[in-house]
Amino acid sequence: MSLSPAAAAVVQPFPRHLAILLMLGLATLFAANHVAARLAFDEGTGLLVAILARSSVALVVLVGLVLIKRRRIALPPGTRRWQLAVGVLVAIQSLCLYSAVARIPVVVALLLMNTFPLQLALLTWALGGPRPTARAVVIMATILVGLVVVLDIPTWLASPEAMGPDWAVGVGFGLVAATAFACALWITQHRLAAVSNSVRSLLTMTIVFGIMALAGVSGLVPGGMALPASPTGWVGLLSLALLYGVGFAILFVSLPRLDMARNAPVMNVEPVASLVLGYLVLGQMLSAGQLVGGAIVLGGILLLSISRRG
Repeated sequence: MSLSPAAAAVVQPFPRHLAILLMLGLATLFAANHVAARLAFDEGTGLLVAILARSSVALVVLVGLVLIKRRRIALPPGTRRWQLAVGVLVAIQSLCLYSAVARIPVVVALLLMNTFPLQLALLTWALGGPRPTARAVVIMATILVGLVVVLDIPTWLASPEAMGPDWAVGVGFGLVAATAFACALWITQHRLAAVSNSVRSLLTMTIVFGIMALAGVSGLVPGGMALPASPTGWVGLLSLALLYGVGFAILFVSLPRLDMARNAPVMNVEPVASLVLGYLVLGQMLSAGQLVGGAIVLGGILLLSISRRG
């Protein structure tokens, strides 16, 4: 018996073991992107240059996907301002996350960034969504305890100079990045659901690129357009653009077959990959206590992600 056209058009998900392996690879690519960014920043590369390099590659990928899928670049009535807001928020998230990566260990920056599910749950509740369950509240409290440990707050309070002059600023940037991303996700889920994924992503990345280019031309970020001062910096810059572009392309092409509803928590392995790569490439290492705190944070985020899907 032959399948109907509608049935044939249904995309079959990858076998779960293959989907998980692919997502582990993607998480590693994105972690490597941030490690490469720190390598570039350490060699004098400006924040805006890094984001423009990354965004330009992503834009090429998205334009290709939109052309292949023959999507019409149009927004439903009433969604333009929300699309603009998402673009601005993602620009803020990109700038703040790279600012955090430039100041504190990569794994700490990514752990802070990965608090966005917690912030999204609280934001959804504050804006009239479902109240977090008692189990979710316990998990959130556990994540906060883990953050206190991984950020080594007691040492910070007792001797701030021991943590370095940029530690507090870097932590602030990491938390702001997570907040901006949580807000962008809320808008995407509640105000832009009618916009196709590829078109929404293309418009978002176009806005990000435009904002960064405008900031660079106007000099709003001091040193933001500085080019790498050494071959190592150029390797870092080119690597971050390539790694992000490849990861972005693989994710978008394979997204319909990854069964994200079940497998999305696998992407939380990104900080773990950044820990290993940060040690191998940058020599960054956390204390035993911070490693325990990181494990608590990751475990809590994983449980929160699973519980919100259950």
